[in-house]
Amino acid sequence: MIGRKIIICSDNRGKIAEIKESLCFLRDVDILSKKEAGIGIDTEETGKTFRENALLKARAVYELIHEPVIADDSGLCVDALNGEPGVYSARYAGENKTDTEKCLFLLDKMKNIADLSERTCHFTTCLCYIDQEGNEHFFERHLGGRIAFELRGQNGHGYDPIFLLPSGKHIAELTLEEKNKISHRGQAIREFVEHIKSNRIC
Repeated sequence: MIGRKIIICSDNRGKIAEIKESLCFLRDVDILSKKEAGIGIDTEETGKTFRENALLKARAVYELIHEPVIADDSGLCVDALNGEPGVYSARYAGENKTDTEKCLFLLDKMKNIADLSERTCHFTTCLCYIDQEGNEHFFERHLGGRIAFELRGQNGHGYDPIFLLPSGKHIAELTLEEKNKISHRGQAIREFVEHIKSNRIC
């Protein structure tokens, strides 16, 4: 069940805007970021999986307000690196690194893998939604591709400039609308929206 509001457990402006846009059909429900809701906690991501981290962030906020919340954890998993960086994607290259520095660090880790067919990878997003009654719901989706040999494109964020899609384009070469149609987070959000629509009289 949905209450009068849903809190997005994130400080990422792009992620907040994407979720708000997806839930705009809930006209009688306030969709708020943590900041807009006056919640200043920053949950330590100590989980070993995306699901565990998404749940940690969602529970921390839900236990404060007992209103519906949504949180996500996302990352890049590279097969040749045994699934790294995985849940450590944001800090794999070290703390407070720029997106370009993160990409260059990963490319350096892959420098001895010259065959593109051996540079397979996937992005993962896991959304955790906790409803008014405290029930937990998970929506996990993936996007497969390969690690390119160079950065390309000016859009996106994180590892998008080195993520090569089957189409031959890097994610960072896509518009936001194009990216949202195929991305791991876009897929997970759409599944979440369908869950909301099928369990609520709109």
